[in-house]
Amino acid sequence: MMQPKPQSILVVDDDDALRKLLIDYLTGHGLSVDGVGTATEAVQAVSNKAYSLVLLDLNLPDGDGIDLARKWRAEANISIICLTGRLEEADRVMGLELGADDYITKPFSLREVLARIRAVTRRASGAPGAPTGEPAGERPTHSSVQVPVTRGKHPRAYRFAAWGLNLNTRRLTSPEGKPVSLTNAEFNLLAVFLGTPGRIISREQLLERTRAFDDIYDRAIDVQILRLRRKLEADAKNPKLLCTERGVGYFLNAEVEALWD
Repeated sequence: MMQPKPQSILVVDDDDALRKLLIDYLTGHGLSVDGVGTATEAVQAVSNKAYSLVLLDLNLPDGDGIDLARKWRAEANISIICLTGRLEEADRVMGLELGADDYITKPFSLREVLARIRAVTRRASGAPGAPTGEPAGERPTHSSVQVPVTRGKHPRAYRFAAWGLNLNTRRLTSPEGKPVSLTNAEFNLLAVFLGTPGRIISREQLLERTRAFDDIYDRAIDVQILRLRRKLEADAKNPKLLCTERGVGYFLNAEVEALWD
């Protein structure tokens, strides 16, 4: 299969003026951009050319963009940023659950779109970056979890709920002993939680700890949390390990054993 050219983008939006504006702006910033206005045209375009990213309007005249996102996530190696005027949280969550890399609500600035594209492209390319230090201002430890404290050394690996993460090889092992692949962002995020088990960490603190890109956005954390849950949880919709403290942040609900050199 033909490999996608870097930042080769398809804009799918039935608003002719907006589509042209996006194409002109992104092309002016050195990107290769095509545009279509219907779901039918989008399916044809993706089948004919290997795009690296799609800007996808969820409300198309001949189909639902969510259906397209589901199809492409299952069949193609392509990043997806949803464009929509929908404000309901259920629609945002649906888009992320189906594997969209980001979500932009109309109206938006062209500069923001470009920044989001660059952030998603960098995450998809596995740019280097690893968490260091301890997030400031963390909330108290969740009462149901014991937090191991060892200072002055850095662990080489962690064990938690029969899972294992080797920090040197960046290898995640399932309770059955099988390797589970992690993206750079997923590894960084999991390492943060394992280093502070039971502590509730806000999105802002997670961004600070996992910032491998200078233009990453808050909702990108939610995307990575969703993807990490799919790999760790028996039921990602009812997580038992990587839990949410509503309105505050996330925490790892497991006892963690640190393995030292």
